[in-house]
Amino acid sequence: MYRFLLTRRWMALHVVVLLVIPAFVFLGRWQFGRFDERSTSSHQTTANLEAAPVPVESLTTPGGGVRTQDKYRSVTATGTFDTAHQLLVRRRTQQSALGFYVLTPLNTGDGKGVLVNRGWVKAGATADTLPEVPAPSTGEVTVTGRIRPSETEESSGIQNRAGLPPGQVLLINTEAIGQGLPYPLLGGYVELTSQSPEAAAAPAPVPEPDVGAGGGLNLAYGVQWWLFIGIAIGGWVLLIRREAADLRAAEAGKKDTQPADV
Repeated sequence: MYRFLLTRRWMALHVVVLLVIPAFVFLGRWQFGRFDERSTSSHQTTANLEAAPVPVESLTTPGGGVRTQDKYRSVTATGTFDTAHQLLVRRRTQQSALGFYVLTPLNTGDGKGVLVNRGWVKAGATADTLPEVPAPSTGEVTVTGRIRPSETEESSGIQNRAGLPPGQVLLINTEAIGQGLPYPLLGGYVELTSQSPEAAAAPAPVPEPDVGAGGGLNLAYGVQWWLFIGIAIGGWVLLIRREAADLRAAEAGKKDTQPADV
Protein backbone atom coordinates (compact mmCIF):
# COMPACT_ATOMS: atom_id res chain seq x y z
CA MET A 1 0.00 0.00 0.00
CA TYR A 2 2.81 2.44 0.85
CA ARG A 3 5.08 1.57 -2.05
CA PHE A 4 4.06 4.91 -3.62
CA LEU A 5 6.43 6.54 -1.10
CA LEU A 6 9.32 5.30 -3.24
CA THR A 7 8.13 6.96 -6.43
CA ARG A 8 10.07 9.87 -7.87
CA ARG A 9 7.42 12.43 -6.95
CA TRP A 10 7.29 11.32 -3.32
CA MET A 11 11.05 11.01 -3.01
CA ALA A 12 11.32 14.65 -4.08
CA LEU A 13 8.79 15.60 -1.40
CA HIS A 14 10.75 13.65 1.25
CA VAL A 15 13.91 15.53 0.31
CA VAL A 16 12.13 18.90 0.57
CA VAL A 17 10.77 18.05 4.03
CA LEU A 18 14.17 16.77 5.21
CA LEU A 19 15.77 20.02 4.05
CA VAL A 20 13.08 22.30 5.42
CA ILE A 21 13.08 20.89 8.97
CA PRO A 22 16.76 21.59 9.81
CA ALA A 23 16.47 24.99 8.09
CA PHE A 24 13.56 25.90 10.36
CA VAL A 25 15.47 24.57 13.39
CA PHE A 26 18.45 26.79 12.49
CA LEU A 27 16.28 29.87 11.91
CA GLY A 28 14.48 29.31 15.21
CA ARG A 29 17.73 28.93 17.13
CA TRP A 30 19.12 32.06 15.45
CA GLN A 31 16.08 34.10 16.48
CA PHE A 32 16.30 32.79 20.06
CA GLY A 33 19.97 33.79 20.08
CA ARG A 34 19.04 37.30 18.92
CA PHE A 35 16.41 37.39 21.67
CA ASP A 36 19.01 36.56 24.32
CA GLU A 37 21.44 39.11 22.88
CA ARG A 38 18.91 41.94 22.70
CA SER A 39 17.42 41.12 26.09
CA THR A 40 20.87 41.30 27.66
CA SER A 41 21.59 44.58 25.88
CA SER A 42 18.20 45.98 26.89
CA HIS A 43 18.71 45.08 30.54
CA GLN A 44 22.24 46.56 30.48
CA THR A 45 21.02 49.80 28.90
CA THR A 46 18.18 50.14 31.41
CA ALA A 47 20.56 49.55 34.32
CA ASN A 48 23.03 52.10 32.95
CA LEU A 49 20.34 54.73 32.47
CA GLU A 50 19.13 54.25 36.05
CA ALA A 51 22.59 54.14 37.66
CA ALA A 52 23.92 57.08 39.68
CA PRO A 53 26.31 59.38 37.76
CA VAL A 54 30.06 58.75 38.06
CA PRO A 55 32.99 60.94 36.99
CA VAL A 56 33.58 60.52 33.27
CA GLU A 57 37.27 59.79 33.82
CA SER A 58 36.34 56.64 35.74
CA LEU A 59 35.00 55.12 32.51
CA THR A 60 37.35 56.41 29.83
CA THR A 61 40.85 57.80 29.34
CA PRO A 62 42.59 60.12 26.86
CA GLY A 63 42.94 58.23 23.60
CA GLY A 64 40.95 55.31 25.02
CA GLY A 65 37.48 54.04 24.28
CA VAL A 66 34.18 53.34 25.98
CA ARG A 67 33.39 49.74 26.84
CA THR A 68 30.18 48.28 25.44
CA GLN A 69 28.89 47.57 28.95
CA ASP A 70 29.35 51.26 29.88
CA LYS A 71 27.36 52.67 26.96
CA TYR A 72 24.65 55.11 28.17
CA ARG A 73 26.07 55.16 31.70
CA SER A 74 25.42 58.50 33.40
CA VAL A 75 28.62 60.52 33.93
CA THR A 76 29.65 63.96 35.13
CA ALA A 77 32.42 66.36 34.11
CA THR A 78 33.39 69.86 35.21
CA GLY A 79 35.11 72.49 33.10
CA THR A 80 34.53 75.31 30.61
CA PHE A 81 33.09 75.01 27.13
CA ASP A 82 35.60 75.56 24.34
CA THR A 83 33.46 77.60 21.94
CA ALA A 84 36.36 78.14 19.55
CA HIS A 85 36.35 74.45 18.62
CA GLN A 86 32.57 73.85 18.58
CA LEU A 87 31.34 71.62 15.73
CA LEU A 88 28.04 70.85 14.03
CA VAL A 89 27.32 67.19 13.31
CA ARG A 90 25.40 66.92 10.05
CA ARG A 91 22.47 64.69 9.02
CA ARG A 92 20.97 64.06 12.44
CA THR A 93 17.22 63.52 12.58
CA GLN A 94 15.03 64.20 15.57
CA GLN A 95 11.21 64.07 15.62
CA SER A 96 11.27 63.40 11.86
CA ALA A 97 13.13 66.67 11.18
CA LEU A 98 16.63 66.97 9.74
CA GLY A 99 19.18 68.95 11.70
CA PHE A 100 22.52 69.01 13.48
CA TYR A 101 23.98 67.92 16.78
CA VAL A 102 25.90 70.68 18.55
CA LEU A 103 29.23 69.24 19.67
CA THR A 104 31.21 71.41 22.08
CA PRO A 105 34.45 70.31 23.78
CA LEU A 106 34.54 70.78 27.54
CA ASN A 107 38.01 71.75 28.76
CA THR A 108 38.31 70.10 32.16
CA GLY A 109 41.18 72.34 33.24
CA ASP A 110 43.62 69.51 33.91
CA GLY A 111 45.09 69.40 30.45
CA LYS A 112 42.29 67.22 29.07
CA GLY A 113 38.91 67.65 27.47
CA VAL A 114 35.76 65.71 26.65
CA LEU A 115 33.34 66.12 23.76
CA VAL A 116 29.82 67.09 24.83
CA ASN A 117 26.82 66.70 22.55
CA ARG A 118 24.79 69.65 23.83
CA GLY A 119 21.72 68.68 21.81
CA TRP A 120 19.98 69.08 18.47
CA VAL A 121 19.11 72.10 16.34
CA LYS A 122 16.94 72.21 13.25
CA ALA A 123 18.60 72.67 9.87
CA GLY A 124 18.47 76.04 8.13
CA ALA A 125 16.09 76.95 5.33
CA THR A 126 18.61 75.82 2.70
CA ALA A 127 21.56 73.46 2.63
CA ASP A 128 23.92 76.44 2.80
CA THR A 129 22.11 78.23 5.63
CA LEU A 130 23.66 77.75 9.04
CA PRO A 131 21.25 76.81 11.81
CA GLU A 132 20.60 78.96 14.83
CA VAL A 133 22.74 77.55 17.65
CA PRO A 134 22.32 78.68 21.27
CA ALA A 135 25.67 79.69 22.70
CA PRO A 136 27.08 77.51 25.48
CA SER A 137 27.35 78.77 29.04
CA THR A 138 30.41 80.78 29.94
CA GLY A 139 32.45 80.07 33.04
CA GLU A 140 32.80 76.77 34.83
CA VAL A 141 29.94 74.28 34.52
CA THR A 142 29.28 70.74 35.64
CA VAL A 143 27.63 68.63 32.98
CA THR A 144 25.78 65.36 33.41
CA GLY A 145 25.04 63.07 30.51
CA ARG A 146 25.12 59.64 28.92
CA ILE A 147 28.52 58.41 27.81
CA ARG A 148 28.65 57.10 24.25
CA PRO A 149 31.41 55.36 22.27
CA SER A 150 33.17 57.23 19.52
CA GLU A 151 31.33 56.84 16.20
CA THR A 152 32.75 55.05 13.17
CA GLU A 153 31.31 54.32 9.75
CA GLU A 154 30.71 50.72 10.82
CA SER A 155 28.98 51.53 14.13
CA SER A 156 26.87 54.42 12.83
CA GLY A 157 26.12 53.38 9.26
CA ILE A 158 27.11 56.90 8.17
CA GLN A 159 29.65 57.19 5.38
CA ASN A 160 32.22 59.85 6.14
CA ARG A 161 33.47 62.18 3.43
CA ALA A 162 35.76 65.15 2.97
CA GLY A 163 34.91 68.61 1.70
CA LEU A 164 32.40 69.59 4.40
CA PRO A 165 31.93 73.25 5.35
CA PRO A 166 34.30 74.46 8.08
CA GLY A 167 33.16 73.54 11.57
CA GLN A 168 31.01 70.61 10.41
CA VAL A 169 31.52 66.84 10.66
CA LEU A 170 29.51 63.75 9.87
CA LEU A 171 30.79 61.50 12.65
CA ILE A 172 31.43 62.10 16.33
CA ASN A 173 34.81 60.45 16.09
CA THR A 174 37.00 61.41 19.04
CA GLU A 175 40.27 60.47 17.37
CA ALA A 176 39.64 62.52 14.23
CA ILE A 177 38.23 65.54 16.08
CA GLY A 178 41.00 65.44 18.67
CA GLN A 179 43.62 66.05 15.98
CA GLY A 180 42.41 69.64 15.73
CA LEU A 181 42.43 70.39 19.46
CA PRO A 182 45.29 71.70 21.62
CA TYR A 183 44.57 69.17 24.40
CA PRO A 184 43.92 65.40 24.45
CA LEU A 185 40.34 64.19 24.48
CA LEU A 186 38.84 61.49 26.64
CA GLY A 187 37.54 58.57 24.60
CA GLY A 188 33.90 58.65 23.55
CA TYR A 189 31.62 61.60 24.17
CA VAL A 190 28.94 62.77 26.59
CA GLU A 191 25.31 63.21 25.53
CA LEU A 192 24.18 66.12 27.71
CA THR A 193 21.15 65.63 29.94
CA SER A 194 21.66 68.50 32.42
CA GLN A 195 24.19 71.07 33.55
CA SER A 196 24.83 73.26 36.54
CA PRO A 197 24.41 76.18 36.43
CA GLU A 198 21.67 75.84 33.83
CA ALA A 199 22.13 77.46 30.43
CA ALA A 200 20.03 80.48 29.47
CA ALA A 201 19.23 78.75 26.17
CA ALA A 202 20.12 75.33 24.87
CA PRO A 203 19.62 73.02 21.88
CA ALA A 204 16.86 70.43 22.09
CA PRO A 205 18.01 67.54 24.30
CA VAL A 206 18.72 64.21 22.63
CA PRO A 207 16.03 61.69 23.72
CA GLU A 208 16.93 58.64 25.77
CA PRO A 209 17.62 55.50 23.74
CA ASP A 210 14.58 53.39 22.95
CA VAL A 211 15.12 50.26 25.01
CA GLY A 212 12.24 48.59 23.19
CA ALA A 213 10.80 45.17 23.98
CA GLY A 214 14.17 43.57 24.62
CA GLY A 215 13.99 41.29 21.58
CA GLY A 216 10.36 40.27 22.03
CA LEU A 217 9.86 40.11 18.26
CA ASN A 218 12.85 37.79 17.94
CA LEU A 219 11.30 35.46 20.52
CA ALA A 220 8.01 35.45 18.60
CA TYR A 221 9.80 34.75 15.33
CA GLY A 222 11.76 31.90 16.94
CA VAL A 223 8.56 30.27 18.17
CA GLN A 224 7.02 30.82 14.75
CA TRP A 225 9.85 29.03 12.93
CA TRP A 226 9.58 26.05 15.26
CA LEU A 227 5.83 25.93 14.77
CA PHE A 228 6.54 25.70 11.06
CA ILE A 229 8.43 22.48 11.79
CA GLY A 230 5.27 20.92 13.21
CA ILE A 231 3.25 22.23 10.28
CA ALA A 232 5.74 20.74 7.78
CA ILE A 233 5.75 17.32 9.47
CA GLY A 234 1.97 17.35 9.99
CA GLY A 235 1.35 18.31 6.36
CA TRP A 236 3.76 15.60 5.17
CA VAL A 237 1.99 12.92 7.23
CA LEU A 238 -1.43 14.22 6.12
CA LEU A 239 -0.47 13.96 2.46
CA ILE A 240 0.80 10.41 2.94
CA ARG A 241 -2.39 9.31 4.70
CA ARG A 242 -4.56 10.97 2.05
CA GLU A 243 -2.63 9.29 -0.76
CA ALA A 244 -2.93 5.92 0.96
CA ALA A 245 -6.67 6.45 1.50
CA ASP A 246 -7.14 7.34 -2.17
CA LEU A 247 -5.28 4.19 -3.22
CA ARG A 248 -7.38 2.04 -0.89
CA ALA A 249 -10.57 3.62 -2.25
CA ALA A 250 -9.43 3.02 -5.83
CA GLU A 251 -8.57 -0.60 -5.02
CA ALA A 252 -11.95 -1.14 -3.38
CA GLY A 253 -13.67 0.41 -6.40
CA LYS A 254 -11.94 -2.04 -8.72
CA LYS A 255 -13.12 -4.98 -6.66
CA ASP A 256 -16.69 -3.71 -6.65
CA THR A 257 -16.74 -3.41 -10.44
CA GLN A 258 -15.36 -6.91 -11.09
CA PRO A 259 -18.08 -9.33 -12.44
CA ALA A 260 -19.24 -11.99 -10.01
CA ASP A 261 -18.29 -15.61 -10.72
CA VAL A 262 -21.09 -17.61 -12.38
